[in-house]
Amino acid sequence: MLPLEGIVVIAVEQAVAAPFCSSRLADAGARVIKLERPEGDFARGYDAAARGQSSYFVWLNRGKDSVVIDLATKEGRQALEDLIASADVLLQNLKPGSMDKLGFSVERLRRDYPSLITCTITGYGDSGPYAHRKAYDLLIQAESGLASITGGPEGASRVGMSIVDVATGATAHASILEALIGRGRTGKGVDIRISMFDVMADWCTVPLLNAENGKPPQRMGLAHPSVAPYGVFQSKDGKDILISIQNEREWKTLCAGVLGQPDLPSDPRLANNVERVKNRSLTDKTVADSFAKLTRDELLKKLADADIAFAEVNSMDDLSKHPHLRRIEVDTPNGKVTYPAPAMIVLGETRKYGAVPAVGDHRELPKVQPIRKSS
Repeated sequence: MLPLEGIVVIAVEQAVAAPFCSSRLADAGARVIKLERPEGDFARGYDAAARGQSSYFVWLNRGKDSVVIDLATKEGRQALEDLIASADVLLQNLKPGSMDKLGFSVERLRRDYPSLITCTITGYGDSGPYAHRKAYDLLIQAESGLASITGGPEGASRVGMSIVDVATGATAHASILEALIGRGRTGKGVDIRISMFDVMADWCTVPLLNAENGKPPQRMGLAHPSVAPYGVFQSKDGKDILISIQNEREWKTLCAGVLGQPDLPSDPRLANNVERVKNRSLTDKTVADSFAKLTRDELLKKLADADIAFAEVNSMDDLSKHPHLRRIEVDTPNGKVTYPAPAMIVLGETRKYGAVPAVGDHRELPKVQPIRKSS
């Protein structure tokens, strides 16, 4: 039995953040009923990379039921009311105020369904000067300052995947699980509000505190602002290898076992991390010159033998063939698709993942259970 079997989640969702959250709830056994417009979640049209279907949608909507409801109609709103009456969780990321206008204010739902857990995802929260701004992943990357500390010296950059959406979805997932545990003790639901901006501001705490302390982080690409050598160096045959030296013992080992220069730590300009950072150009040139004399295979062996932390700078093609990549296979309307497995592994448990629904593809819907409603 999966941990969330018997839990019903109504997901009035679109795009990435809320679907990320609800897909993880579905993985754990929850019945996730996804409401879609007649034309479907617009994320279905983001690309056609997964057997002619959206890679986003195939990734984030496995194991769900799709129910088409037109909330602009009285019948549609009643259908949503009936679903909520039988639900444990209502997750939504519509434009702020949309649910209120449709008659589903959280205050009313909390009154009528006191055991219901509601989770609302917005860009900037319910109040404040930006509360009604449109908010998408890249916009929040820029607004939160994340883009300003990403990339190289030439300019700010987007993180190469939808990090704000995923971080927000993961936060919502953890919050809902916390609320379910609390409800198991008290019998009462809670109202959860999560904003994308708040999530990213939280994640940017370390660079923010450094900036407020007069040391704003600099964009350094694949280098570290306070550790050296910690960056990318190229082999004789042109392969990029990233190394990380965390302490003086590792520095001495690198010099002797990989660079072939055991006396380097005696140079006062390279004697400790503070000096190596201060003399970063010399540090990096010293490592780069030695790396350039060895092939990729020679370097990887020397680094592994010396127990130095390293990684190859891989492409998505490299990831596709990576020996550590675990995959799952899911059914979709256009056939089976394989992609990276969720990170959580439960020892002794083989987890199965549900199919990705076509628009309106669902099992029999739950029956209305008025007993949930407050008297």
